[in-house]
Amino acid sequence: MNVEILTPDAVLFEGEARHVFLPGSDGAMGVLANHAAMITTLQQGTVKVDTTEGEKTFDLNGGTVEVLNDKVLILAS
Repeated sequence: MNVEILTPDAVLFEGEARHVFLPGSDGAMGVLANHAAMITTLQQGTVKVDTTEGEKTFDLNGGTVEVLNDKVLILAS
């Protein structure tokens, strides 16, 4: 699945991933390929992106995530 992590100032990550771990406002959640569509908010915490090159981590202060058509779009604040 394609993953993008964007802030107002920069693109933190753009690429393919096998799994994404998110600090959801209602609790931690994981997203795999072909996940059901959803939009939710994120609390402060660490986003973990599992790629073929290893795990990448990003500390965020919160934001919004959209999962749609095998794409994860994270708009971080």
